[in-house]
Amino acid sequence: ISPEIHVTAEDRGELWQFSIVDNGIGIAPENFERIFQLFGRLKQNPEVGGTGMGLSTVKRIVERLGGSIRVVSEHGQGSTFIFTLPKQPGVQH
Repeated sequence: ISPEIHVTAEDRGELWQFSIVDNGIGIAPENFERIFQLFGRLKQNPEVGGTGMGLSTVKRIVERLGGSIRVVSEHGQGSTFIFTLPKQPGVQH
């Protein structure tokens, strides 16, 4: 299967909501929180690159800008990452 990614943005009043949908292997619900932790890689497979820093970095940036992030996924069915950002971001400390 060729990788596919679809990105959308919706105006939600005071927020922008972004969705990134992929057709990857998906994520089991019990791992949703883990993927947002620093070095929270699910697989220690040398064929799959990555450090486990990407999603934790994204989460930190989104939350510092006053937004939120979550994932909707089912193992074997791809994933949807949904994040919001306020239209008037204020950096949260």
